[in-house]
Amino acid sequence: MNDKYDSLLLKNQLCFPLYAVSKEIISMYKPYLDPLGLTYTQYITMMVLWEHDDIMVKTLGERLFLDSGTLTPVLKKLEAHNYITRKRGTENERNVYIKLTPVGLALKDKALEVPKQIAQCLDISPEDAKTLYKILYKILD
Repeated sequence: MNDKYDSLLLKNQLCFPLYAVSKEIISMYKPYLDPLGLTYTQYITMMVLWEHDDIMVKTLGERLFLDSGTLTPVLKKLEAHNYITRKRGTENERNVYIKLTPVGLALKDKALEVPKQIAQCLDISPEDAKTLYKILYKILD
């Protein structure tokens, strides 16, 4: 029997399993990030910086899909740990640049095992993982 409210059933929502899986996967990172002194948001921020050092905060936020209100406290904590420095642009002081410190750069070697450890926690084939990755980025684009 087709109910006019079927579209409101939680089991029929694409957003819910995406939300729930995201939450579960992020929690899986905790035991691997705790020894590094990083939260998940700090970790993904560092990942962008390891790939693109000396980047504007605006660009960093775009890469992470985070607004400045969320990103600023993350950057302050990373700066307090001496992983990054923040510096205003010389031509335009509204532009703030983030640069890795030697300590932040050295953290990259310590984080090298995290992706492997997380991959072992997920019960998904490499082929399914690639398919899911493509679908998720298609949605993001």
